[in-house]
Amino acid sequence: MSGAPAADTPAKVFRRTADLATLNALSPGTAIEALGIVFTAIGSDHLVATMPVDARTLQPYGLLHGGASVLLAETLGSSAGNLCVGEGEVCVGIEINANHLRGVRTGLVTGTARPLHLGRSTQVWEIRIEDPRGRLACVSRLTLAVVAAA
Repeated sequence: MSGAPAADTPAKVFRRTADLATLNALSPGTAIEALGIVFTAIGSDHLVATMPVDARTLQPYGLLHGGASVLLAETLGSSAGNLCVGEGEVCVGIEINANHLRGVRTGLVTGTARPLHLGRSTQVWEIRIEDPRGRLACVSRLTLAVVAAA
């Protein structure tokens, strides 16, 4: 029997320790705070946050703005990515895409970021955003570059 985790057991991907209070403390004075994004869970291989669907995040036709969904996705992926790098390194976004699959008019959307690739110089994250009923509203893929911290 090998020491590898079972196929259905997620591997621990985060190298840095963080808690929700620490992550949420980084938000004041940023777009994260302005849109009401709150980190709500950290798992061994994922990071979760919510965002309200309200006047801050709606487009003129009463639906969640696609740009707000992308901001949530990049917030989640970048934050998770930065928990995966060593001291003296940071992650920065170099490409993001999003497919908007379902309109959302009210409530809280929940985004979950999971890694697809964690390399030495790049990372790729998938972020799934669900409506208040748990239905997929948006799926996004974020590519990050791992660079030396300034």
